[in-house]
Amino acid sequence: MPPQFIQAVKQLIPAERYFDDPIATLAYGTDASFYRLLPKLVLRVESEAEVVALLKLANAYQVALTFRAAGTSLSGQAVTDSVLLVLGENWQQREVRGLGEQIRLQPGVIGAAANSVLTKFQRKIGPDPASINSCKIGGIVANNASGMCCGTAHNTFNTLAAMRLVLFDGTVLDTEDPQSVAAFRQSHARLLAELELLGAQTRANSALSAKIRHKYRLKNTTGFSLNALTEFSDPIDILTHLMVGSEGCLGFISAVTYNTVPEYPHRATGLLVFPSVASCCLAVTQLKQQPVSAVELLDRRSLRSVQNKPGMPDWVKGLSDNACALLIETTAASGSLLQQQLARLRSSLQDFTLEQQVDFSTDPVVYNQLWAIRKGTFPAVGAVRKTGTTVIIEDVTFPVEQLAEGVSHLQQLFDKYYYTEAIIFGHALEGNLHFVFTQGFDDATQVARYDAFMQEVAQLVAVQFGGSLKAEHGTGRNMAPFVELEWGTDAYQLMWQIKKLLDPQHILNPDVVLSHNPQLHLQNLKPLPATNALVDKCIECGFCEPVCPSRKLTLTPRQRIVTQREISRLTASGDEPQRLAALQQSYQYQGNDSCAACGMCSTACPVGINTGDLTRQLRAVNNRPWQGVAAFIARHFSVAAGISRLGLAVGNVFGAVLPRWHKAMPTANYRSVVNQYAADKALTPLIYLASCSGRVMAPAANSKDKRSLQQVSASLLQKAGYQLIVPEGIDSQCCGMPFQSKGQFAAAELKQRELEQWLLKVTNNGAIAVFSDTSPCSLTLRGKLDPRLTIFDSVDFLHDKVLPKLQITPLAEPVALHITCSASQLGQAQKLQALLSACSNQVVVPQGISCCGFAGDKGFVLPQLNTSALSELKQQVSGCSQGVSTSRTCEIGLSQHSGIEYQHLVYLLDRAAG
Repeated sequence: MPPQFIQAVKQLIPAERYFDDPIATLAYGTDASFYRLLPKLVLRVESEAEVVALLKLANAYQVALTFRAAGTSLSGQAVTDSVLLVLGENWQQREVRGLGEQIRLQPGVIGAAANSVLTKFQRKIGPDPASINSCKIGGIVANNASGMCCGTAHNTFNTLAAMRLVLFDGTVLDTEDPQSVAAFRQSHARLLAELELLGAQTRANSALSAKIRHKYRLKNTTGFSLNALTEFSDPIDILTHLMVGSEGCLGFISAVTYNTVPEYPHRATGLLVFPSVASCCLAVTQLKQQPVSAVELLDRRSLRSVQNKPGMPDWVKGLSDNACALLIETTAASGSLLQQQLARLRSSLQDFTLEQQVDFSTDPVVYNQLWAIRKGTFPAVGAVRKTGTTVIIEDVTFPVEQLAEGVSHLQQLFDKYYYTEAIIFGHALEGNLHFVFTQGFDDATQVARYDAFMQEVAQLVAVQFGGSLKAEHGTGRNMAPFVELEWGTDAYQLMWQIKKLLDPQHILNPDVVLSHNPQLHLQNLKPLPATNALVDKCIECGFCEPVCPSRKLTLTPRQRIVTQREISRLTASGDEPQRLAALQQSYQYQGNDSCAACGMCSTACPVGINTGDLTRQLRAVNNRPWQGVAAFIARHFSVAAGISRLGLAVGNVFGAVLPRWHKAMPTANYRSVVNQYAADKALTPLIYLASCSGRVMAPAANSKDKRSLQQVSASLLQKAGYQLIVPEGIDSQCCGMPFQSKGQFAAAELKQRELEQWLLKVTNNGAIAVFSDTSPCSLTLRGKLDPRLTIFDSVDFLHDKVLPKLQITPLAEPVALHITCSASQLGQAQKLQALLSACSNQVVVPQGISCCGFAGDKGFVLPQLNTSALSELKQQVSGCSQGVSTSRTCEIGLSQHSGIEYQHLVYLLDRAAG
C-alpha cells in the first residue's frame, strides 16, 4: 500500500471511518461466501464525493478497490486483500415516483425497506432475493439478483429505468439528468464510440448473438451482462446495463431507478407431491403457460431435511424415495380473478398423478406454513452440518425442458462424491436449481473432492446441457475460472474487452467475474473452526446484521462470531500471538461491552443463533470476580432498589451538573404501589407482577402524565373489570434479567426461584393469573417457572382480554410505536399494532429500528450504543404527539433521542378509554 495513498486517504476519510486494525479487517473480510481475504484497509464511505476521490487516488497509485453493501454475497465477490469500501449509513435516500410506478434508490437501502415504501401503492421492486430483508440495493443491482417470483422478466436488467454511476476515473453519469448525459457524451465520446462499436460487432456476429439470446433466455449471472450489447444500440444504455451484474468490476452504482411491478393483494398457495422427478418436471412445463407467480421445486432429500419440523404434515415422512414436490403460488388483483386462475391451474394439472397434496389455500396461516417449508430447507442442512465444515449453496440453470434430466444427473453426482446430505430446490419455472451440501476445507483431500465435484458440475451444466453455472448468485471468485468454459472463447474475450475498456488499470475488484487463475475457486477458503456450541452452526450469511443495535457502532453478530472463531483458531494453533492478543483486547469493547445481548439476531438467523447467549457466557467468565457482589445484591434486592430510587432523586436535583443526565431521565418512584389486596367481588383479580424498573422509576419530571406505571395499569384494567393486586413482598422480586445479562447466572437463577415460590404463594398455587407489565421480564421468564402459574404479558392480556371490553375513542394525533426486542421475540408485533390502531388512526412504526440499544442499564453506562441504535428515530417520528413502548428503560432512550415522550402502552389505552 503506497504511503502517499495512505496519507491522501487519511486526509479524505475521518479517523472514525478508517480501519486497518486486526479486528476490523477480519470482521469486514467476511461475506456470506466460503472465501476469506483480509483487507489491508477498510473505509466506510458516506458520500459519492468520497467515492469519486478514492477512485481517482486508486488509479493514481494503482491500488485495487472492492465495494461492499451488505456482504450477503455467496460467491466471494465482496472480499479483498486490498482496500474495501463499505457503504455507510448515508446511502438511504428513496424517492417514489407517481403512484409507485417508479422508485429511485441509493445503494444502501435494504431491499425490503424499498418494498415497504411501495406497499401502499400495491407495488414492489422486481428482484426478490431470499436475502431481501438484509441485502441492499447496491448488491441487488451489482449482482442482478432475482429470486423466487422474479424470474428473468423482473430482474434489475429488465426493470432498470435509470442509473447514476461513477466510472474508474471518477466521472459521474446520471442518466436521469440531460445535462449530465450531454456532458458525458462529450467528455467520454471515445468510450461511448467503443461501446457502440462492440455492440454493433456483437449484433453482426450471428453465432455469438444467438448464444447470448440463448443464455439470457435462462436465468444467468455468469460473466458480464453481454445482452446489453444485443438489446441496446445507444451506448449510454449499453453502459448502464453492463453495470447490472458487474459485481463492482466496472464502476460504482450510486443510485438506481426501478420500474416497479404489481404486488397483488390476493394470493393462493398449494403443495403438490409427484411420484417422480420426471412427472414433477413435466408439470413445470405445463405451469409455464399458466398464471403463476412462483413454482418452487423440492426434491425428496430437501423434503426429508424438514420433515421433522413443527407444523409439517405427518405424511411427508412416508413419501417415496423418488418423490418430488412443487410449491405453487398464484396472485391476482381481485378475489374473483384469483378463483379463475385457480380453476385454470387445477385444470392444467388434473391428468397428473399425485402422491400427496396440500390444495391451494388463500388462508395466510396455511400458505405461510407452506413457504416456511421451502425457506427452511437451506438452514436445515446448515444446522446439521459437522462443526468445522461450511454449507455451500450452488446456483445453476438447466433449460426447463431438460430440467428432469438435470436433477437426475445432479443427484448422481451427489452419490458419486458422497454428498449424502445434499438437497435440491429451486425456481422451477426458470429451470433454476439450488443445491446445498456441506464441505470441509481443512485438508487437501477434502479440497480435491470439492474441486473434482465442481469440475463435473461445470461440464454437466455448461457444456452438456448448455445451461448457466450461476443463475442469480453472481460469478464472484467461485465461478470466475469457469466463465470461458460456459461462454466460449469469443464471448469470454468480449468480456475482457469490456473490462479493459471500463477498468483499464484493473483496479476494480480484480479476480472477480474474470480471472486468469484457474485455481482461484480453491484459494483463500474460509476456515470455520469450532468456538462455542452456541454459535458453531453460524453460516456467516449476514441476515442478522440489519436488526443488530450495535451495527453502526462496533460489531454485528456475524462479525462477533467471525472474531471468536479466529480467536479460537489462533489459541489452538499458537500462531500469531501478537495478533491474538490484539483481537482479544479489542473484542472486550467491540464485541462484549457493546453487545446489547437483546437476541434480535436470532429472529433473523436462518439457524436460530442468539449471539447474545454467547456474549452472556463470555461475560460470565469476565465477571467471575463479581459473583459475590451479585449474590449479595440478589439477596438484598429491595435495598438495592431503594438505593436506585435515591440515585434518581439525587440525579433530578443535581442533573444540571451531571454529564449524562438529560430531561428524559425518570424521577424516583416513591409513590405507593397499588394496594388492593382485599378482593373486590365485582372485579376479576389479577396478581400484578410489576417490574423492578417500573417500581423504581416514575415518569420524567416534565411528563404530561406523572402517574406511576402501576397506577395507570390499575386504572385501565379496572375499566375492563379486572383488579390488580400487588401482594406484600413485591419489592424483593426480580425476574433475574439484570443478573443474567451480565453473565451472573447463579444470581439470576436465585431470583427466579425466589420469584417462583412467591408467585405460587400469592396466586394460591396458580389459582389467580399473573399480569406482567414489562416485555423483557415476560420474555426472561418464559418457560422457566412452575407450569401451574399462568403469566400474561401486558400486551397479550390487553389485546386478548381488555381491549374487547373497553370503549375506545381514537385520538386525532399520530402516535409512534416502538416494538421492543422482547415484544418481537414474544411474537407481539401484530397485537401491538392492533392495540395502537384502536387508539389512533395514525400509527407510525419507524423503519430500521428493531432494538433501541438501551439494553437494561447499557443506556446509562454505554450511552453511545443507544445513540447509535436510534440515530434514525427522530426524523421518522417528528410528526407524532407521543410514543409507545412496553419497557420502562427503553422509553428513557426513546424519549431522549426522538424529541417526544415515550410511555408504556397502558398510558395511551387509559387515555383513549376515557
